[in-house]
Amino acid sequence: MSFIQYLISGISLGSVYALIALGYTMVYGIAKMLNFAHGDVIMVGGFTTYTICSTLGLHPIIGIIVSVVVCTLLGITIEKIAYKPLRKASSPLAVLITAIGVSYLLQNLALLIFGANAKSFTSVVSMEPIKLADGQLSITGETIVTIVCCILIMIGLMFFINKTKAGQAMLAVSEDKGAAQLMGINVDGTIALTFAIGSALAAIAGVLLCSAYPSLTPYTGSMPGIKAFVAAVFGGIGSIPGAFIGGILLGVIEILSKAYISSQMSDAICFAVLIIVLLVKPTGLLGKNIQEKV
Repeated sequence: MSFIQYLISGISLGSVYALIALGYTMVYGIAKMLNFAHGDVIMVGGFTTYTICSTLGLHPIIGIIVSVVVCTLLGITIEKIAYKPLRKASSPLAVLITAIGVSYLLQNLALLIFGANAKSFTSVVSMEPIKLADGQLSITGETIVTIVCCILIMIGLMFFINKTKAGQAMLAVSEDKGAAQLMGINVDGTIALTFAIGSALAAIAGVLLCSAYPSLTPYTGSMPGIKAFVAAVFGGIGSIPGAFIGGILLGVIEILSKAYISSQMSDAICFAVLIIVLLVKPTGLLGKNIQEKV
Protein backbone atom coordinates (compact mmCIF):
# COMPACT_ATOMS: atom_id res chain seq x y z
CA MET A 1 0.00 0.00 0.00
CA SER A 2 2.90 2.36 0.72
CA PHE A 3 4.15 1.85 -2.86
CA ILE A 4 0.79 3.06 -4.22
CA GLN A 5 0.95 6.07 -1.89
CA TYR A 6 4.44 6.90 -3.14
CA LEU A 7 3.29 6.43 -6.74
CA ILE A 8 0.40 8.86 -6.26
CA SER A 9 2.76 11.40 -4.66
CA GLY A 10 5.14 10.96 -7.59
CA ILE A 11 2.38 11.56 -10.13
CA SER A 12 1.30 14.67 -8.21
CA LEU A 13 4.85 16.08 -8.15
CA GLY A 14 5.34 15.02 -11.76
CA SER A 15 2.20 16.90 -12.75
CA VAL A 16 3.76 20.12 -11.43
CA TYR A 17 6.96 19.37 -13.35
CA ALA A 18 4.84 18.66 -16.44
CA LEU A 19 3.06 22.03 -16.17
CA ILE A 20 6.40 23.83 -15.97
CA ALA A 21 7.87 21.67 -18.74
CA LEU A 22 4.95 22.57 -21.02
CA GLY A 23 6.06 26.21 -20.79
CA TYR A 24 9.66 25.26 -21.59
CA THR A 25 8.71 23.05 -24.51
CA MET A 26 6.35 25.62 -26.06
CA VAL A 27 8.94 28.39 -25.97
CA TYR A 28 11.70 26.16 -27.32
CA GLY A 29 9.51 24.45 -29.89
CA ILE A 30 8.27 27.73 -31.36
CA ALA A 31 10.90 30.38 -30.60
CA LYS A 32 13.89 27.98 -30.35
CA MET A 33 14.92 29.67 -27.08
CA LEU A 34 15.71 28.17 -23.70
CA ASN A 35 14.08 30.47 -21.16
CA PHE A 36 16.00 29.60 -17.99
CA ALA A 37 14.17 32.39 -16.16
CA HIS A 38 11.02 30.28 -16.43
CA GLY A 39 11.58 28.73 -12.99
CA ASP A 40 11.69 32.15 -11.37
CA VAL A 41 8.38 33.10 -12.97
CA ILE A 42 7.00 30.22 -10.85
CA MET A 43 8.36 31.96 -7.76
CA VAL A 44 6.76 35.26 -8.84
CA GLY A 45 3.43 33.46 -9.23
CA GLY A 46 3.76 31.97 -5.75
CA PHE A 47 4.60 35.29 -4.12
CA THR A 48 1.78 37.08 -5.98
CA THR A 49 -0.77 34.58 -4.68
CA TYR A 50 0.80 34.74 -1.21
CA THR A 51 0.48 38.53 -1.17
CA ILE A 52 -3.13 38.51 -2.38
CA CYS A 53 -4.32 35.72 -0.07
CA SER A 54 -2.16 35.90 3.07
CA THR A 55 -1.26 39.59 3.21
CA LEU A 56 -4.44 41.15 1.79
CA GLY A 57 -6.76 38.34 2.92
CA LEU A 58 -8.61 38.03 -0.40
CA HIS A 59 -10.15 34.84 -1.80
CA PRO A 60 -7.71 32.27 -3.29
CA ILE A 61 -9.48 32.42 -6.67
CA ILE A 62 -8.64 36.13 -6.87
CA GLY A 63 -5.05 35.30 -5.92
CA ILE A 64 -4.76 32.72 -8.69
CA ILE A 65 -6.26 35.05 -11.32
CA VAL A 66 -3.99 37.95 -10.32
CA SER A 67 -1.01 35.58 -10.30
CA VAL A 68 -1.76 34.37 -13.83
CA VAL A 69 -2.18 37.96 -15.07
CA VAL A 70 1.04 39.16 -13.40
CA CYS A 71 3.10 36.23 -14.71
CA THR A 72 1.63 36.56 -18.20
CA LEU A 73 2.58 40.25 -18.34
CA LEU A 74 5.99 39.42 -16.87
CA GLY A 75 6.60 36.77 -19.54
CA ILE A 76 5.68 39.20 -22.33
CA THR A 77 7.91 41.90 -20.79
CA ILE A 78 10.88 39.54 -20.43
CA GLU A 79 10.54 38.44 -24.05
CA LYS A 80 10.22 42.01 -25.35
CA ILE A 81 13.07 43.54 -23.33
CA ALA A 82 15.55 40.69 -22.85
CA TYR A 83 15.06 38.19 -25.69
CA LYS A 84 13.59 39.99 -28.70
CA PRO A 85 16.68 42.19 -29.30
CA LEU A 86 18.83 39.03 -29.32
CA ARG A 87 16.62 36.94 -31.61
CA LYS A 88 18.99 37.40 -34.54
CA ALA A 89 22.17 37.21 -32.47
CA SER A 90 24.96 35.26 -34.13
CA SER A 91 25.52 33.12 -31.05
CA PRO A 92 22.75 31.31 -29.14
CA LEU A 93 24.89 31.75 -26.01
CA ALA A 94 23.82 35.41 -25.90
CA VAL A 95 20.20 34.41 -25.25
CA LEU A 96 21.25 31.76 -22.73
CA ILE A 97 23.40 34.19 -20.73
CA THR A 98 20.62 36.79 -20.82
CA ALA A 99 18.15 34.22 -19.50
CA ILE A 100 20.45 33.43 -16.58
CA GLY A 101 20.79 37.16 -15.90
CA VAL A 102 17.00 37.61 -15.88
CA SER A 103 16.73 34.65 -13.48
CA TYR A 104 19.14 36.24 -10.99
CA LEU A 105 17.42 39.61 -11.39
CA LEU A 106 14.03 38.15 -10.42
CA GLN A 107 15.54 36.26 -7.47
CA ASN A 108 17.27 39.34 -6.10
CA LEU A 109 14.19 41.53 -6.54
CA ALA A 110 12.23 38.95 -4.55
CA LEU A 111 14.95 39.00 -1.87
CA LEU A 112 14.70 42.79 -1.60
CA ILE A 113 10.90 42.78 -1.41
CA PHE A 114 10.14 39.67 0.66
CA GLY A 115 13.44 38.86 2.38
CA ALA A 116 15.29 35.55 2.58
CA ASN A 117 13.13 33.92 5.26
CA ALA A 118 10.70 31.25 4.08
CA LYS A 119 7.06 32.24 4.00
CA SER A 120 4.32 29.83 5.03
CA PHE A 121 2.04 29.41 2.03
CA THR A 122 -1.62 28.64 2.68
CA SER A 123 -2.98 26.06 0.24
CA VAL A 124 -5.53 27.38 -2.25
CA VAL A 125 -7.15 23.92 -2.41
CA SER A 126 -9.97 23.39 0.09
CA MET A 127 -10.85 19.83 -0.98
CA GLU A 128 -10.74 17.23 1.79
CA PRO A 129 -8.41 14.22 1.38
CA ILE A 130 -9.94 11.05 -0.02
CA LYS A 131 -9.42 7.97 2.16
CA LEU A 132 -9.19 4.56 0.49
CA ALA A 133 -8.50 1.00 1.68
CA ASP A 134 -9.92 1.64 5.17
CA GLY A 135 -7.88 4.80 5.59
CA GLN A 136 -4.53 3.20 4.70
CA LEU A 137 -4.35 5.15 1.45
CA SER A 138 -4.89 8.92 1.47
CA ILE A 139 -5.07 11.16 -1.59
CA THR A 140 -4.88 14.86 -0.75
CA GLY A 141 -7.00 17.50 -2.43
CA GLU A 142 -3.83 19.16 -3.74
CA THR A 143 -2.83 15.90 -5.46
CA ILE A 144 -6.21 15.50 -7.16
CA VAL A 145 -6.40 19.13 -8.30
CA THR A 146 -2.81 19.10 -9.58
CA ILE A 147 -3.24 15.95 -11.64
CA VAL A 148 -6.61 17.03 -13.08
CA CYS A 149 -5.30 20.53 -13.92
CA CYS A 150 -2.25 19.10 -15.67
CA ILE A 151 -4.30 16.72 -17.82
CA LEU A 152 -6.88 19.39 -18.75
CA ILE A 153 -4.19 21.96 -19.59
CA MET A 154 -2.28 19.48 -21.78
CA ILE A 155 -5.48 18.59 -23.69
CA GLY A 156 -6.36 22.28 -24.00
CA LEU A 157 -2.89 23.15 -25.33
CA MET A 158 -2.97 20.37 -27.92
CA PHE A 159 -6.41 21.54 -29.09
CA PHE A 160 -5.21 25.17 -29.19
CA ILE A 161 -2.07 24.33 -31.19
CA ASN A 162 -3.77 22.03 -33.70
CA LYS A 163 -7.22 23.58 -34.11
CA THR A 164 -6.94 27.36 -33.76
CA LYS A 165 -5.59 30.01 -36.10
CA ALA A 166 -3.10 31.27 -33.48
CA GLY A 167 -1.94 27.70 -32.87
CA GLN A 168 -1.41 27.12 -36.58
CA ALA A 169 0.60 30.34 -36.69
CA MET A 170 2.79 28.96 -33.88
CA LEU A 171 3.38 25.76 -35.84
CA ALA A 172 4.31 27.81 -38.92
CA VAL A 173 6.74 29.97 -36.93
CA SER A 174 8.32 26.87 -35.39
CA GLU A 175 8.94 25.45 -38.88
CA ASP A 176 10.37 28.57 -40.52
CA LYS A 177 10.15 32.11 -39.16
CA GLY A 178 11.08 33.72 -42.48
CA ALA A 179 8.52 31.78 -44.50
CA ALA A 180 5.85 32.41 -41.86
CA GLN A 181 6.50 36.16 -42.05
CA LEU A 182 6.22 36.08 -45.84
CA MET A 183 2.82 34.39 -45.45
CA GLY A 184 1.61 37.35 -43.37
CA ILE A 185 2.03 35.84 -39.91
CA ASN A 186 3.03 38.25 -37.16
CA VAL A 187 6.13 36.42 -35.92
CA ASP A 188 6.83 38.82 -33.05
CA GLY A 189 3.24 38.63 -31.83
CA THR A 190 3.21 34.83 -32.09
CA ILE A 191 6.39 34.47 -30.05
CA ALA A 192 5.06 36.95 -27.46
CA LEU A 193 1.87 34.87 -27.22
CA THR A 194 3.98 31.76 -26.66
CA PHE A 195 5.82 33.42 -23.77
CA ALA A 196 2.50 34.63 -22.36
CA ILE A 197 1.02 31.12 -22.36
CA GLY A 198 4.18 29.58 -20.90
CA SER A 199 4.31 32.18 -18.11
CA ALA A 200 0.61 31.69 -17.30
CA LEU A 201 1.28 27.96 -16.94
CA ALA A 202 4.23 28.79 -14.67
CA ALA A 203 1.92 30.83 -12.43
CA ILE A 204 -0.51 27.91 -12.09
CA ALA A 205 2.36 25.53 -11.45
CA GLY A 206 3.77 27.86 -8.79
CA VAL A 207 0.46 28.02 -6.94
CA LEU A 208 0.02 24.23 -7.05
CA LEU A 209 3.64 23.59 -6.04
CA CYS A 210 3.41 25.92 -3.04
CA SER A 211 0.03 24.44 -2.07
CA ALA A 212 1.52 20.94 -1.98
CA TYR A 213 4.82 22.04 -0.38
CA PRO A 214 3.80 25.13 1.66
CA SER A 215 7.11 26.95 1.90
CA LEU A 216 7.96 29.93 -0.28
CA THR A 217 11.35 31.62 -0.75
CA PRO A 218 12.96 33.64 -3.56
CA TYR A 219 14.65 30.39 -4.65
CA THR A 220 11.49 28.27 -4.71
CA GLY A 221 11.37 28.04 -8.49
CA SER A 222 15.05 27.32 -9.16
CA MET A 223 15.28 23.55 -8.68
CA PRO A 224 11.74 22.77 -9.94
CA GLY A 225 12.56 24.86 -13.01
CA ILE A 226 15.74 22.86 -13.68
CA LYS A 227 13.93 19.56 -13.12
CA ALA A 228 11.10 20.63 -15.41
CA PHE A 229 13.67 21.41 -18.09
CA VAL A 230 15.05 17.91 -17.54
CA ALA A 231 11.49 16.56 -17.89
CA ALA A 232 11.02 18.47 -21.16
CA VAL A 233 14.28 17.06 -22.56
CA PHE A 234 13.40 13.62 -21.16
CA GLY A 235 10.07 13.55 -23.00
CA GLY A 236 11.39 15.26 -26.13
CA ILE A 237 11.64 19.03 -25.97
CA GLY A 238 9.20 20.64 -28.40
CA SER A 239 6.60 17.90 -27.85
CA ILE A 240 3.59 18.72 -25.63
CA PRO A 241 2.75 15.05 -24.86
CA GLY A 242 6.47 14.46 -24.35
CA ALA A 243 6.63 17.22 -21.72
CA PHE A 244 3.64 15.69 -19.93
CA ILE A 245 5.06 12.17 -19.95
CA GLY A 246 8.56 13.36 -19.02
CA GLY A 247 7.22 15.37 -16.08
CA ILE A 248 5.16 12.47 -14.71
CA LEU A 249 8.03 9.99 -15.07
CA LEU A 250 10.51 12.36 -13.44
CA GLY A 251 8.19 12.97 -10.48
CA VAL A 252 7.63 9.23 -9.96
CA ILE A 253 11.36 8.48 -10.23
CA GLU A 254 12.18 11.22 -7.71
CA ILE A 255 9.64 10.11 -5.08
CA LEU A 256 10.46 6.40 -5.44
CA SER A 257 14.19 7.19 -5.22
CA LYS A 258 13.62 9.13 -2.00
CA ALA A 259 11.48 6.32 -0.56
CA TYR A 260 13.52 3.27 -1.50
CA ILE A 261 17.10 4.41 -2.19
CA SER A 262 18.19 7.72 -0.65
CA SER A 263 16.61 11.13 -0.22
CA GLN A 264 20.05 12.71 -0.71
CA MET A 265 20.63 10.81 -3.96
CA SER A 266 17.21 11.34 -5.54
CA ASP A 267 18.25 14.35 -7.65
CA ALA A 268 21.37 12.56 -8.87
CA ILE A 269 19.27 9.53 -9.81
CA CYS A 270 16.86 11.72 -11.82
CA PHE A 271 19.71 13.25 -13.80
CA ALA A 272 21.35 9.84 -14.27
CA VAL A 273 18.13 8.47 -15.74
CA LEU A 274 18.03 11.44 -18.13
CA ILE A 275 21.59 10.71 -19.27
CA ILE A 276 20.76 7.04 -19.88
CA VAL A 277 17.61 7.94 -21.87
CA LEU A 278 19.50 10.46 -24.01
CA LEU A 279 22.28 7.95 -24.69
CA VAL A 280 19.67 5.51 -26.00
CA LYS A 281 17.40 8.10 -27.67
CA PRO A 282 19.09 11.52 -28.01
CA THR A 283 15.85 13.29 -29.02
CA GLY A 284 13.99 12.14 -25.88
CA LEU A 285 11.10 9.73 -25.60
CA LEU A 286 8.76 11.46 -28.08
CA GLY A 287 11.22 13.80 -29.77
CA LYS A 288 11.73 13.79 -33.53
CA ASN A 289 14.93 14.05 -35.50
CA ILE A 290 15.06 17.40 -37.27
CA GLN A 291 16.84 17.57 -40.63
CA GLU A 292 18.66 20.88 -40.94
CA LYS A 293 18.99 22.42 -44.40
CA VAL A 294 22.46 23.48 -45.44
